[in-house]
Amino acid sequence: MALSATLLAVAGELTQRIHEGVVARGFEGVRPAHGFAFARLAPDGATATDLAVHLGVTKQAASQLVDEIVRKGYAERRPHPGDARARLIVLTERGWACTRAAEEAAAEVVRGWGDVLGEGEVRALLGQLARIAPYGPIRPAW
Repeated sequence: MALSATLLAVAGELTQRIHEGVVARGFEGVRPAHGFAFARLAPDGATATDLAVHLGVTKQAASQLVDEIVRKGYAERRPHPGDARARLIVLTERGWACTRAAEEAAAEVVRGWGDVLGEGEVRALLGQLARIAPYGPIRPAW
């Protein structure tokens, strides 16, 4: 398998296993795309426009995603402190708990890599990939 295909396969498997781990921890009604949105919302919240840029989607698509995660109780809209016309979308406690569940699931996957490769090889892999990883948002491959 070519390196590019192998990396895509690993990324896809990681995304799927994180999603399965989140669902297994009791977070129903979430999709992998929600996790990518939560990653942007986690620090201090974001506007729907910020989220659209982060996810590489239209403002309409981001607004629909925001409506969905708000309806499911993972986020809420608040007044934006610096722009009276904008709304800030922030994670609720449920959204933060889901984010923590995703981090736990990701750690389990990486531990499994250590079982296969050994801890030293996993650390070396991290170092090598970090040297070539792009800077910027981690987003789904739509």
